[in-house]
Amino acid sequence: MKKAILFFAALLLGGSIVLAQPFPKPDRIINLWPDGAPTDNGLTGPEKDYGNHVSNVTKPTLALFLPEKSNGLAILVCPGGGYVDVWDKTEGYFNSKWYTDQGIVYAVLKYRLPNGHPEVPLDDVHEAMRILQAHADEYGIKKLGIAGCSAGGHLAATASTHFTAPAERPDFQILFYPVISLDASITHAGSSFYLLGRDPSQALLDAYSNEKRVTSDTPPAFIMANSDDGLVPCENSIRYYEALRANGVSAALHIYPEGGHGWADHTDFPYRSAWMNDLRIWLAKQLEN
Repeated sequence: MKKAILFFAALLLGGSIVLAQPFPKPDRIINLWPDGAPTDNGLTGPEKDYGNHVSNVTKPTLALFLPEKSNGLAILVCPGGGYVDVWDKTEGYFNSKWYTDQGIVYAVLKYRLPNGHPEVPLDDVHEAMRILQAHADEYGIKKLGIAGCSAGGHLAATASTHFTAPAERPDFQILFYPVISLDASITHAGSSFYLLGRDPSQALLDAYSNEKRVTSDTPPAFIMANSDDGLVPCENSIRYYEALRANGVSAALHIYPEGGHGWADHTDFPYRSAWMNDLRIWLAKQLEN
C-alpha cells in the first residue's frame, strides 16, 4: 500500500498520467559516465521505463535537441519526479521544439536518483555541464543555463547555489514550480526523504535548503509557480526570490492563480502562452547580458 501511495504521489509530481504518447526524438543521446560514475546511489536492478518517465536510474544520459542554427544559448534540463522518478519525457522532451525553434540547444538530463545520497544527481549535473562545455564550439554555445521542474527544480537550484568552481556555475536558471526549501513547513516531504534519507541532521537540511545558499554570485533566475499548488507550496519560490533580491541577483517571479502542479507539458494550462512569452523575452535578455 505504501509503495502504491508513493508511486501515485510521484505521478502527480511528474505531470499528467499518460502512459503512451509520441514525444520528440533527440538528435543524440550521450552516456554520461561511460567509464563508470565516481559516486554510487546504492540502487540495484534494471531501470524501469514507463514510457513518459523512468525510475531506478543508475546510468544517466544526456538527450540533445539541436536547433538548425544556434542563437548562443544552451539549457540543461532537470525533469522532476520527487527524486524517486525522472519525468524525462513530459518535463523534458515535450517542450524541446519550443526551445530549438528559438535557436537554443536543449539538453535533457536523465540523472541518477539520490536514494539518500544527495551528491549523486549533482555530480551528474556537473558532468553534463562539462560535456556541453566541451562541445561549445561545435554547438555554438556561448551561455549555458539550467532548468528544472519540481524536484528537478530543486536540483537546478542546488546547481545554482552549490558550485565550487566557475565551470560548475550555470549562467542562468529557470525553475518550474520548484522544491527549494527542506523546511518541513513548506517542503515536499517525499523529495526531502529520497534526497537525504530518514532523519537527516538539521545541518544537512539547511545545506540543501537552497534559499539559504544564495549569494551575490548566484545566477539570474526565472521562477514560475501556482498559488493553488498543493504539493509544492509557492512559498518555496517566494523564499528563493526574496533571497535572490536580498543578494542583488536579477530574478523574475511569476505566480499564477491556478493550475496546480506539474503543468510544464500541459497544453491546456491556462497560462501556457503567458509563461512561454515571458520566458522567451527573458531568455533573449540573457543573450544581451
